[in-house]
Amino acid sequence: MTIKLLKTIGLAAIVGVMGAMTAYAGPLNDRIEAGKTIRIGFANIPLWGFPDADGKADGFTNDIAIETLKKMGYDNIEPVVTDWGGLIPGLKAERFDLITGGMYILKSRCENVSFSEPVAKAGDAVLVPAGNPKNIHNYSDVLNGKHIMVTGAGYNTVEAAKRVGIDDDHLLQVPGPTEMVAALKAGRADAAILTYFEASHLADDHAEIELGDNSKMPVWSKNFAGIGFRHDDKDFLAKFNVALKGYVGTGEMMAKVKDHEYGKDHLPGDVTSEWACANR
Repeated sequence: MTIKLLKTIGLAAIVGVMGAMTAYAGPLNDRIEAGKTIRIGFANIPLWGFPDADGKADGFTNDIAIETLKKMGYDNIEPVVTDWGGLIPGLKAERFDLITGGMYILKSRCENVSFSEPVAKAGDAVLVPAGNPKNIHNYSDVLNGKHIMVTGAGYNTVEAAKRVGIDDDHLLQVPGPTEMVAALKAGRADAAILTYFEASHLADDHAEIELGDNSKMPVWSKNFAGIGFRHDDKDFLAKFNVALKGYVGTGEMMAKVKDHEYGKDHLPGDVTSEWACANR
C-alpha cells in the first residue's frame, strides 16, 4: 500500500469521524457553536407559556426552560410565538429549537418529539356557560348529551375526546383559548375542554363562563408536561435533563413560578418521560 493511499484513507477516516460527531451533536449544538440564538417556540397559552407585553417568553414552562438553560450556561435565547398546532411541525422543520407552553408528554407526540423529564402535572377541565345549564362536567357528559365540545387544534383534548367516542360532528377545533371562549359565548359550543390552568384562568376573567366540577374528570385525563426537543438533539436533551433535575422543585424554582399559579401539587413527582410516553 502506498503512502499516498494511506494518507487518503486516513483523511477519509478523519472526515468520517468528524461527520459522525457533527451528526451526534445535532442541529441545536450546531447553532450554539455558531453563536446563534436558542429559539423557544410556544403559543399564547395562559399561565403555561405566553408572550408578555414586550413579546418576551412568559409562563411557568418558559420560566423553567429558560432558567434551566441559564444554569447550563446558555442565555442567548429567542422567543418565537406561533399557533399551538404549529409547534410540533415547526420544531421538526427547525423553526424552533425547543417547544414549551404546556406540551403534554403523550405516546402519539413521542413519535415526533423527544421530551425532557416532566416539569409539571395537570389535568383537563371543562368550561361552560355560567350556571352550567346542560350539566356538563367531563368528556362523557359531552358524549352522552350529544353536546358540542370546543377545544384547541392540536390539543391533547382532541385525542381524549375521540378516545371516549366524541365524533367530529360534535368536536369544534379552534386555534386557542380566545376562540374557545368566543365559541362558548356565541352559543356555537356547549362546553370547552382544555387544561385546568387555562380553564381556571379564563373563568376568572369572564363572568359569562364558569368551571365544571373538576372532581368528575377521569383519572386518565391527568397528564405530565415536558419540554420538547427534536430527536436529533438527544445529546443536548441529556445535558438539559441533568440541569433540570437540579432545578425542578427547588425553592428557587417554586418562587419563580408562583405568580403563574404553579404550586407543589403540580410537581411531577417520580414520573419519567419514558413512562409518560408509554402510558399516556
